[in-house]
Amino acid sequence: MSDTGRPRRWGAESAESALPGRRLSELAEQAVRCTADCCGASSMVTDEGPERPAAVTHPDLAALVAVQLRSGDGPIPTALERGEPARSPDLLRDERWPEYRALALDSGVRSSVTLPFRRSGLTVTLSLYGFRPGTLQDVPHGPARALGDFAVTCLVRDRSYRAALTELDQLGTALRSRPVVDQACGIVMHVLACDADAAFGVLRRLSQGSNRKLSDVASAVVERRGRGLERDLAALRN
Repeated sequence: MSDTGRPRRWGAESAESALPGRRLSELAEQAVRCTADCCGASSMVTDEGPERPAAVTHPDLAALVAVQLRSGDGPIPTALERGEPARSPDLLRDERWPEYRALALDSGVRSSVTLPFRRSGLTVTLSLYGFRPGTLQDVPHGPARALGDFAVTCLVRDRSYRAALTELDQLGTALRSRPVVDQACGIVMHVLACDADAAFGVLRRLSQGSNRKLSDVASAVVERRGRGLERDLAALRN
């Protein structure tokens, strides 16, 4: 098994998973470069919903990750359950994880180690693979661990940044829709002879009842200037 290309992101990838996918690709690639006798690596975020962003340095390794997720058995599930590295110095002699073991040996992998990283509610795994037995024993104490720690820190920061951008976008949308909502409230206040709080409550109930955005409901009220809505608005007043 050899591949000189860059790590591959695999599985369904959305705009949200593309950013963590790049981080994971960099992690896998750098871990291979700094680990002696390592023939490939895989990395993944295990708690980002059904997509689970992941990266592998060789296509055969995607199948090794997939069989563990499907069976719930293997070094990745073991490392996640125990919160510590899951080592297999020689898969030819290691009878744990039979499906993973069979597929790994068929791909020429004789040894592997998986490191789990948890920070701020985010969990990342880094798995390294070797062609020869007993070659990855020092991985949990070597540069790969430092790379994993750095990568999960960056992923947490990226997630916080994306959340802040989403909140800012939502705030911008709210600010842009505020004038039309205010206009609609004024119309409802005139039609029903009510105060601003009651008018906003009518618009909100109309939005919920029709499963439409509040801004869309407000735009419709403003467009019609309240004409023909008197009965509907009055029914929603209380």
